[in-house]
Amino acid sequence: MAHSHQPHFFQPLLLGFQTGLNIPIAFFSRHIHGNTTGNRWTLRSDATDKTWEVLQEERRLTRGWKEFTEAHDLRVGDIVIFKLEGEMVFHVSPFGPSCCDIQYTAPNVPASAYSWDYSFALPVDATGCKALNKQCKEATLVNIDGKPWIVALRFSESGGLYYIKGWRKFCHDNKCRIGDLFAINVVGDGMSSPLLCVYAPTKEILEVLSTWKRKLNVGVA
Repeated sequence: MAHSHQPHFFQPLLLGFQTGLNIPIAFFSRHIHGNTTGNRWTLRSDATDKTWEVLQEERRLTRGWKEFTEAHDLRVGDIVIFKLEGEMVFHVSPFGPSCCDIQYTAPNVPASAYSWDYSFALPVDATGCKALNKQCKEATLVNIDGKPWIVALRFSESGGLYYIKGWRKFCHDNKCRIGDLFAINVVGDGMSSPLLCVYAPTKEILEVLSTWKRKLNVGVA
């Protein structure tokens, strides 16, 4: 999982992703621009010992990226997490669309209220998510730029819901506003602390998630 203190970011894969992948502005400014001497990324994964050389043109991965996506059978709706391991060397973890994709509208609660009484409850559908563990007491929220927030996690047997303590602080630190819509992709192995990738979904992302869920409902691979 990619919730260490190493710099990392994630991106959802949209239609046309094989032609190139944009690097988030904040990550690019903080860790790439002015901090590196080359324009080639070395990508590796746990799937194989092979590495891929991918060209970076301005703030976009281009030549070589398609070969990486094909070798890992990446598809629209997947999420890829890039973890910086050395100068221009990245470990890439691909994840398929999780059954725990969540759309959430922030409620009107003061950002200073961080007690369990004002914690964020995941929808009841998340209870069956294999990435979550009822015994786990901690999770990591990650924004689109890869910055992590360690939060407390608990499962309420009486309510049958997972609760996150620290969600309000995450919203406060990210300058979220009342009524903002979020998509959350839960990544985990069901044993260790899960990673919750949080991003504001575009119309295109929502359509991708909706299509994927419809396929699940009718049993189409």
